[in-house]
Amino acid sequence: MERSKKIHISFLGNPRYDSRITNLSNSLREDGCKVSVLGFDWFISSEDNFDDETKIFAIKKNKLSLFFYLQFVFILISELIRSNADVYFAEDIYTLPFVTTIAKIKKAKVYYNSREIYAHLGGLRNRPTLQNIVKSIEKFFITKVDIVLTTGPLDSEYIEKLYKISDTLVVRNIPLYQKAVSKIDFRSKYNIDQDKLILIYQGVILPGRGLKQIINVVARLPKTVLIILGDGEQKINYKELANKLNISNRVIFAGTVDQKDLINYTAGGDVGLSLIENISISYYHALPNKLFEYIMAGLPVLCSDLPQMKAIIEKYNVGESINIENEENIFSTLDKWYKNPSLLDFYKINCETAAKELNWQEEYKRVKTRLL
Repeated sequence: MERSKKIHISFLGNPRYDSRITNLSNSLREDGCKVSVLGFDWFISSEDNFDDETKIFAIKKNKLSLFFYLQFVFILISELIRSNADVYFAEDIYTLPFVTTIAKIKKAKVYYNSREIYAHLGGLRNRPTLQNIVKSIEKFFITKVDIVLTTGPLDSEYIEKLYKISDTLVVRNIPLYQKAVSKIDFRSKYNIDQDKLILIYQGVILPGRGLKQIINVVARLPKTVLIILGDGEQKINYKELANKLNISNRVIFAGTVDQKDLINYTAGGDVGLSLIENISISYYHALPNKLFEYIMAGLPVLCSDLPQMKAIIEKYNVGESINIENEENIFSTLDKWYKNPSLLDFYKINCETAAKELNWQEEYKRVKTRLL
């Protein structure tokens, strides 16, 4: 009988709130692999959280970024040394150097999950020295891994050209095919009138995600309510903006939701928002999991007209992509949708059809032979 393949996944983040890791690790287990996951949390929990398959270390993050990084590196290296796997996944640039080095010492395979164009993240757009450091690190290690995974075709093309590598593997951030079985009733939960349009934003609360623009638009559209599912470093700033505009009762910060429950929350809205700003190459290439999660939950999508998102919206006709540099475009589209509920119904029907193709089960079938 063939021995079960052992797989170790390392991620600078909480894997319980990461659909990419959750779906991949579950599918690998269903195919007979023994999967262990290592993660880190500095947002949600102040205590370590371990079970038989997952270890999540709570690490402190304050103004001393070096201390945060040293905690992360010490734990990561210690856990990797103790591990025993046939394949090691580095789930981001932050784990890549350490996972690659130790996996090679152990004579194991290494898969690098290049979730972003890391040298061109939005937060690095005005920091060329740091961009070059990140690029140098990635360039050195990326040629030593066995498979490079990306989240979309544009990322694959860019990385292959930049680092002169070939045959990257596109694995899109697509949710499981499922239905919301216990849809959250936001109207009852937050005392929202039946005639209001509930807008959903899910994801990390960061600059460049269009939140400032949408909050400004909500202030102009009294029949809208924005519910934010997630947390992040800019939460306080956006709360202050909502207070300043006197709409704090219509901008609701609902917190982070466990991945297994997320579809029930998402499905409680009327419109899904993915208004990513074109502030970096990484953002320009955006094909985020929230886009597909909205579709799976049956929500018409309003997104930026960035190429990969626009292609999905137009192919499946599940919403509209717009130029968000002018807030008027967001305002006019949402105003049109509110006044034409039959249009939203049309997009919802198309979401149901699209979900039968845009789901993790189909995506995993396409890539599993390369991973196993």
